[in-house]
Amino acid sequence: MSESGTLGILSLLPASVAIVLAFLTRNTVFALAVACIVGVLAAGQGLMGFPNLLKNALGTTAFSWIFLLELFIGVSIAFFQRTGAIRNFSAWVESCNMTRVRVQLVAWFMGMFVFFSDYFSPLFVGSTMRALSDRFRISREKLAYIADSTSAPVSVIVPVTGWAVFITGLLIGMGPIATDTMAMQVFVYSIPFNFYSILAVAMVGLIAARIIPEFGPMKTAERRAMESGKVLRDGAEPLMSEELTGIQPYPGVRTSLFWNFVLPVLIVIGVAMGSFFVTASALTMEAFLLSAIVAGIIMRIQGIPLSDIMGTAMAGIKGVMPAIVILAFAYAINDLSKSMGTANFIVAQTESWLTPGLLPMLTFLIACTISFSTGTSWGTFAIMMPIAVPMAFAFSGDTLDTVVYATVAAVLGGGVFGDHCSPLSDTSILASTGAASDHIDHIRTQLPYAIAIGLISLLAYLAIGLLL
Repeated sequence: MSESGTLGILSLLPASVAIVLAFLTRNTVFALAVACIVGVLAAGQGLMGFPNLLKNALGTTAFSWIFLLELFIGVSIAFFQRTGAIRNFSAWVESCNMTRVRVQLVAWFMGMFVFFSDYFSPLFVGSTMRALSDRFRISREKLAYIADSTSAPVSVIVPVTGWAVFITGLLIGMGPIATDTMAMQVFVYSIPFNFYSILAVAMVGLIAARIIPEFGPMKTAERRAMESGKVLRDGAEPLMSEELTGIQPYPGVRTSLFWNFVLPVLIVIGVAMGSFFVTASALTMEAFLLSAIVAGIIMRIQGIPLSDIMGTAMAGIKGVMPAIVILAFAYAINDLSKSMGTANFIVAQTESWLTPGLLPMLTFLIACTISFSTGTSWGTFAIMMPIAVPMAFAFSGDTLDTVVYATVAAVLGGGVFGDHCSPLSDTSILASTGAASDHIDHIRTQLPYAIAIGLISLLAYLAIGLLL
């Protein structure tokens, strides 16, 4: 390994193999597993490097948190289906004179409403709207796109989220930013320059309202769903198993939309947002645990046998296992890319080009490349903020001006690009899970939209640079 802490161009190998194989084989687990093996061999760790990689990457608090979150979400969704809560919610929404366009707009609004958690949002939107979108012949790819594009892009432009707290923490100490209050001010002022995130959210609404027509693979998927009623393509592998999607309401028990659906959802929202305002950290996993427990108690009071409740919970856990396996390999390959210095290599190849006029544009481009290659927006923020923002202050003379705000926004928008459309991204995986969509089909149909917005954002940052 070089002095810069990178294996050079070899550091791009794991992510490249994963992305290429994922699109060629349409089997994400196979692609990620092969990429991990290729990576450890390239790093000189031998075949034993593979199990060691899994142990190191998965034996962490971060993975344990998302693993438990997925389990509790799976249990909650299973309870929703066993009590008929999702069916009742779909029937209530449909009673509001729904059309195909209105269903998509409702999903869009729901995604923006659940802004406090990029993990909860895609799962909640996908699982609650899936039955209704299927009824109106909306492709699962389209539903996954709506859920995905209203999760991370919304979370990064709202000041009262865990994202904002993390980002402001990174900014403290840079240039004149001495306090968390100043850091939050910089974050807020950078929001109008976060072109990618704003346009990504807006584009969902414009496409849902049919103001912008579908294009690319999404157009093909939507035509298939409308003409044949096939919300999934033939041979697709939904990222939610039949143990969960096939759960039917328990017969002979009267359930309630409020007690079996609204209350558990309010518990999740209340605990997550309440804990955020009290501790500046949203306890999303704990919120789902409490919600699942309360939902289970309500089911027992309503007369559903304990054995059936536990069986339903296990079915929910089994149902999210495909997503958990992919998340496990995604965490492993991200850990491998970090140890091989993938991000350091990408930055080293481009930082010498930076000038005041090009800084926002190149920052966005580099952040996009890192986030797409690693599938992590927060990792991209942590890497790029200490590099790009001090350079912006050097150009601005340590004053808060447009170049600083635009550079901060470029890091955030570029990071969201990968979180939004990389097959390695956890939120994209969760969007595929919530919508029960084939994961690669979701990425393949969403990617042209993300690239189009990315190009517009790139030109916008170039224009800002030319005006500086």
